[in-house]
Amino acid sequence: MKYMLLIFNRPGFVEELAEAERDALFAEVGAIMKELTESGEWVGGEALADPSTTKTVRERGGQPAVTDGPFLEAKEHFAGYLTVDCESEERAVEIARRWPDVRYGGHMEVRAIMSEAGTEM
Repeated sequence: MKYMLLIFNRPGFVEELAEAERDALFAEVGAIMKELTESGEWVGGEALADPSTTKTVRERGGQPAVTDGPFLEAKEHFAGYLTVDCESEERAVEIARRWPDVRYGGHMEVRAIMSEAGTEM
């Protein structure tokens, strides 16, 4: 089953870390990515640009309106995602629990990816 692990973190937290802490964080991410690649569970993923570059499209007065930024009432922003192909939801959750951003005030959302048939709904 494929799962998308959505990464939410606090803007600027990486810049607040000491150089050694940043190096350790990136090494930990690298180790997880290596493990997922070697196990065949890695499907893909990307980090996202700073949320200040975001455009949000919403309906206003019956028409699509574009505004700058997500500007949610939250301390975290959607920072990136991983797509993994795991044997179980428990394994996907285990991967998310190990993601280092969680220790720095972020969180991970684990969501199953529907098949083309969409029968999971």
